[in-house]
Amino acid sequence: MTTHSKLKLGYKASAEQFGPRDLLEFSVLAEEVGFDSVWVSDHFQPWRHKGGHAPFSLGWLAALGERTSRITMGTSVATPTFRYHPSVVAQAFGTLGALSPGRVVLGVGTGESLNEVPATGMEWPGFKERFGRLKESITLMRKLWTEERVTYDGEYYKTSNATIYDRPDEPIPIYIAAAGEMAARLAGRVGDGFICTSGKAPKLYSETLLPNVQTGLEASGRNMNDLEKMIEMKVSFDTDIDAARDNTRWWAALALSPEEKTSVEDPQEMERLADALPLERITSRWIVSADPEEQVERIRPYIELGFTHLVFHAPGPDQEKFLRLYAEQVLPLLRKKFG
Repeated sequence: MTTHSKLKLGYKASAEQFGPRDLLEFSVLAEEVGFDSVWVSDHFQPWRHKGGHAPFSLGWLAALGERTSRITMGTSVATPTFRYHPSVVAQAFGTLGALSPGRVVLGVGTGESLNEVPATGMEWPGFKERFGRLKESITLMRKLWTEERVTYDGEYYKTSNATIYDRPDEPIPIYIAAAGEMAARLAGRVGDGFICTSGKAPKLYSETLLPNVQTGLEASGRNMNDLEKMIEMKVSFDTDIDAARDNTRWWAALALSPEEKTSVEDPQEMERLADALPLERITSRWIVSADPEEQVERIRPYIELGFTHLVFHAPGPDQEKFLRLYAEQVLPLLRKKFG
């Protein structure tokens, strides 16, 4: 079994905020200045209509692999269940893994109506079906990566003598995103990694998510060292504290509750809801600071909870400034204090 002990520090490439060329240059710079990984969201539509972007993440990752040599890269997260059939995702990541062996991870989740409904015209199903589809898609994709001809007859998906001809020697690692207990248990039971986001109630991590990951691991005969525990850290860091606060406005939608945004399928409506929020509520989702020591101390609780892979998502328009500043002032402190 693979163990995950060394702290990894990654960069979240905000595909909803930047076009593919800019995003690629930021991510190449992330490798240059010392980040360990780059993770890209897989949105069909962004959180905002005005100024929003939604590049095709699977094609974009191929370009990133060609422009870099060291970083781990993957989706945080993709939904291999509705607009994509799992066999197509298995083929895409087989190709990505063959192009950049040992560097590609597939991060998956149950999905959001904002991405799936406009692309398909479907009626958005409840969590039970979304969860069932995710479990089945993981089973099918792993079969396609490890078996020569796959005939699969599941509740949601079918294949007939399917073969992925171009794939890496080892199956692509799958990290599973979770915001609740069922998905957290699934991550522990069948995932190579677990993904969540920062800025929520501390009890969510300590009493719901991580204990259920542990339950899933025990059910599969594994322990916490056998699973990468990844968290997207929402950080707004600038030498000017007012700028750091203002930078969070673009991502105001993150401060909406699940009830406020779950069924919203239109970026224009999402934008309207987000813009109505006060700045105090918007900044509550972020670690906002102009002091590197304060950044590290506010990140510390997540490391002490056991997270092993921190992926930093910065909300500001000047990503180059953030990357250089964070790599110079914050990453060395984190590595010094936490290894």
